[in-house]
Parts: sequence; C-alpha cells; structure tokens
Amino acid sequence: SVRSSALQHNVNRTTLSRYVKDAKSTGLNDPDVFQDFEEEELASYIIQCSKMFHGLTRIDCRRLAFQYAQSNKKKIPSSWAEKEIAGKDWFLGFLALRMPEATSLARSISFNKYNVNLFFDNFESVMQRYKFQPHRIWNLDETGITTVQKPKRILAQKGLKQVGQISSSERGVLVTLCCCINAVGQALPPAYIFPRVHFKNYMLNGAPNGSLGLATQSGWMNTDLFVDTLLHFVKHMNSSKENPSVLVMDNHQSHLLYDVITLAREHGVNIVTFPPHCSHRMQPLDVSVYGPFKSHYNALLD
Repeated sequence: SVRSSALQHNVNRTTLSRYVKDAKSTGLNDPDVFQDFEEEELASYIIQCSKMFHGLTRIDCRRLAFQYAQSNKKKIPSSWAEKEIAGKDWFLGFLALRMPEATSLARSISFNKYNVNLFFDNFESVMQRYKFQPHRIWNLDETGITTVQKPKRILAQKGLKQVGQISSSERGVLVTLCCCINAVGQALPPAYIFPRVHFKNYMLNGAPNGSLGLATQSGWMNTDLFVDTLLHFVKHMNSSKENPSVLVMDNHQSHLLYDVITLAREHGVNIVTFPPHCSHRMQPLDVSVYGPFKSHYNALLD
C-alpha cells in the first residue's frame, strides 16, 4: 500500500499519494511496448543518426519510436496512434542513462574544422573496415532542374531600361535529378522526380536507359521516393552484405529515416553523410558536376 511504502522508504505519505495519482492519470502504467533488444536497436539507430550529423531531439525520438512500432506491428497505446508519436512516459523510461546533451548550433550546422574532421573520421572508419575498391565508393546528390532558366546579366548603355534579350516570362516546371557517380567516374542511370501525382512512362522519353522515374506533387525528394531511389541503387550495384558498398551523400532528413537506414543495412550499403551546410565545399557532384551541367543546360535554353 501507499502507507506502508511511505513508511518503508521514509517519504511523506501525502506526497507519495499525489505522485501515484499523477502516474495513473498520465498512463504511466501502460505495458511495455518494446522488448529490451528492440530498445537497443532504437538506441543504435539514434547513435548512427548522430554520426551522420543528424542528431535527433526528444520529439524526433518519440516519432521514431512510433514509426518503429508500426514497422514491427507492435501493440501500442491508443494515445500513440491518435497523435502518431510515442508517449512521454515511454520516453522517460527509455532515456534512463541516455540523457540528451545540448549541441552548439554554430558547430553543428556550419563548415568548420571540427565537422570536416568528424566526417573524414567516419569515412576512414568505414574504409578501414571494408577495404572498398574505388568502384564501390559512390556519391549521391540531387539537384533541381527548371524549364525556365534564370536570366543572365548582360552589358548595355548606362541608363538603358529596355535591353534586347529574350527570356521566358512563364513559371518554370521543376524536375529533381538524382545522380550516383563512383570514384572511378562511372555513373548509374539517374532518377527523375516529376511534379505530378502519378508517374507515366512517357515522361522518361529520351532519358538514359535504366533511368528511374518517380513523381510527387512538389517535384522534390521525400522519404518514400528515396527508398525507391535506394532500391534503384541496390539493383544496379548488386549491393549486399556479402558485396557491400559505401554511399556518400547529404544528411537531408529524407535520407535518414528508419526505413532508409534499415534498407541500407539489409543490402550492405554503408551510408556516410556530409555535415550540414557543407555541400558547396565538400559534395563532389555539387562542386564538380552540377555546376558545369547547369551552365551548359542554361546555354542551350538561351
């Protein structure tokens, strides 16, 4: 009873009664959702995200737990299903010795020596573990292509308001291009994401053989489409645990959710991500490929 427990542990009976009442009202007596090994797997995923420069907050961790429970068809409290997030009570129990630490915003989202060294430490660790040959080292990146290019500045007489160069005034259509190129310069057939509700085969007319066509209303990448893109990579690379590969890419949220990391593990794809806001300095495709590509593309549209 509350009275005997209060006497045994030398605590105030009224205070203990209040805590017991609060615990019952907040649902702290819900049965455990996950087994110990499942919580360890969740903890492992959270640690992996932190190494990918994508540290998860308390809210992110609770959403992850809900997604994990759904993926594994676990029986969950009704409050989880209603809010699509794990409860605070579960999270408090999960934390135990895993208390979150604050991270300097400037350090975590900028191009600096600490982040660059951390990236290369992670990359070196993967390389030493698997001894990858150059043809198994791949870089993935996305870029947006629009049918209406940004007008270039041109020279004319000072003060002249009307200049004789034609540029389309219509709003362009955005298509996302996702490419994979390895360390010896080989490229996989790209993936195209069209701004449509449903993809149609004719959208890939003229595209390289084996290209992947996808569609979303915005024309941008999302988690579901990235799962399809990763499967496209696995198919062409024949990647597996016995024949692994390494994929270097940005740490965008769509790249790092549970389904993506799980799929990568199952097929031997070792993901190494760049620090936030460092693509303009460190992303090979962004620095050496997409820049010249867009220059030539815009020149053809002029």
